[in-house]
Amino acid sequence: MPLIELKNICKYTCRDVSLEIRDKELLVLLGPNGTGKTTLLNVIAGLIEYDGSVLLNGNPVDNIAASKRGVGYLFQDLVLFPHLDVAANIAYGLKVQKQPADRVATRVQALLEMMKIKHLAARYPEHLSGGERQRVALSRALAPSPEVLLLDEPLSSLDRQTSKYLRMEIRQLQKKLGITTVYVTHNLQEAEEMADRIALIHDGHVEQVATMEELFFFPKNERVSDFIGAPNILDCQYCQSLDNGIVEANCGSMRIFIPYVGDSVKRIAIFPRDIYVSQTKPPGPALNRFRGTVTSVDSSHYAVRLGVKVGENNLLAEMPHHIFEDMNLAIGQEVFLILKLRRIKVYENKR
Repeated sequence: MPLIELKNICKYTCRDVSLEIRDKELLVLLGPNGTGKTTLLNVIAGLIEYDGSVLLNGNPVDNIAASKRGVGYLFQDLVLFPHLDVAANIAYGLKVQKQPADRVATRVQALLEMMKIKHLAARYPEHLSGGERQRVALSRALAPSPEVLLLDEPLSSLDRQTSKYLRMEIRQLQKKLGITTVYVTHNLQEAEEMADRIALIHDGHVEQVATMEELFFFPKNERVSDFIGAPNILDCQYCQSLDNGIVEANCGSMRIFIPYVGDSVKRIAIFPRDIYVSQTKPPGPALNRFRGTVTSVDSSHYAVRLGVKVGENNLLAEMPHHIFEDMNLAIGQEVFLILKLRRIKVYENKR
């Protein structure tokens, strides 16, 4: 299976983009809408003209037609043929390649079974659910046995539960087939669940290529940190394992309890939105509850962010405008914080 290299790609918003996709990995292109993610898929597929070069297994393919590049592409809008049933939709690309009828039938049956849609073979797209249409479209993309699979926001139109289930299925299938895959999304959680590595794209540039863990704990710049939610990062000087899969981590003067199996926590991260702020001391056990002082107030269109100093640590907490207005918080005021136990992320290994 090929390793993909993009060298100095320029097209639309993409400017001088260079990127390497490793053999058999699932690389997620992550970023806001309109930043060039789909453009890069189209460049790899050979569907648009571009400046720069695309290499598959070290060989330039810039002068090779899209139909000859060995790339399977699942478009965002699926484009199933409404006049063809499921089996015929899957077989379409094979017939275009003029493969023998018996080979086409064998391949279609194998995909119907693999994707668990054999019972849908004679149905037409209008009689399929959203998840079923996705399975058919993916089967059609895989039918010609491509060397590279490109997926453009494949789950964006599905409900949350179906999307989560299909994410797991696609990930398992990609590992089973060992096919080099590039997956586009603007959804951080989707990227976290799917990716071997993530290329964060902003305004036509690749800001950072890393694992999700590295993006959280070692963002390359402020644009990366802002996109993933500007998490609070705390260094842990000491930690110890307690009972029931809980670790106590000492981060400066803060003793933070984390659901974690192990005893080598180096850093922890928690999003501002996962820190609860109260003007009065909350009732209940003092688990991940801290007293601090408001040091800054930053209001945006979406929420209000508070800077809160707890000992030597400076934390950011986030709340909706109406809650902030009800609390009437100001710089210098004392507040109480609760760090949501299940929302804390852990960095274990040394960089």
